[in-house]
Amino acid sequence: MAEPKRLSGGNPQIAKGDGDAPVQAYIAAMLGWQSEVGRKLDALVEGAVPGVRKAVKWNSPFYGVEETTWFLSLHAFAKYIKVAFFRGAALDPPPPVGSKQKDVRYFHIHEDEPFDEAQFIDWVKQASQLPGERM
Repeated sequence: MAEPKRLSGGNPQIAKGDGDAPVQAYIAAMLGWQSEVGRKLDALVEGAVPGVRKAVKWNSPFYGVEETTWFLSLHAFAKYIKVAFFRGAALDPPPPVGSKQKDVRYFHIHEDEPFDEAQFIDWVKQASQLPGERM
């Protein structure tokens, strides 16, 4: 498999598509430590939300429970992974990073900084129960 083109910040360019295969291709193409963390995040989401739907859109993996709506996405940057919770302002507690969009909250994961997996799983479970974002 050829090395994917890198977009701004090192984000891999992966063709859009529905299902697990394009998401796994994105995760495999993440640079260095990010690929390992991406696999862990993907497994945590799958464990927290049985039957979760997956897709790659706009060079980012998306996760949802309904046909056309999404509750979470990942995006690789040079120095961190950004996890976007589309209804994150409604989570208790909300993820720590705000957005220009009032409902969206972010969680950033940096290399060599452990994150609270139990809190992440709780956010994922909460987010999957809220109305998804239509995209």
